[in-house]
Amino acid sequence: MDETARPATREFVISAPHRELLDQVLDKWSLDVLNELCEAPCRFNDLRRTIPSVSQKSLTATLRKLERNGIVERVLISSRPVAVEYRITLLGKTLRQPVEVLLAWARAHLPEIERARECFDTEDM
Repeated sequence: MDETARPATREFVISAPHRELLDQVLDKWSLDVLNELCEAPCRFNDLRRTIPSVSQKSLTATLRKLERNGIVERVLISSRPVAVEYRITLLGKTLRQPVEVLLAWARAHLPEIERARECFDTEDM
């Protein structure tokens, strides 16, 4: 056997549709919105209050992306005056476990990552 041969490894295959989906459901505001909607349905202004740093424009765009991907649904709750609330879908609920795995990984490795960042930043100066 050739000692220089590498063992077979599983490679990530990240296609354009995968990348687009991950970019849309794991971005900065989507995670905050999903965190809120996992607890309970919310109206737009309730989401704005619970995520005060998000702009109206960014929240609207985030909700539309999540709705387009079937992660969130927009439900009409009254017609006069018009009132809607946003709810996480069954598909959206399936995101919780993989996101929790990523967060656990981040918690476990954050000290190493912070050290690497500090080294990088001091070398870059």
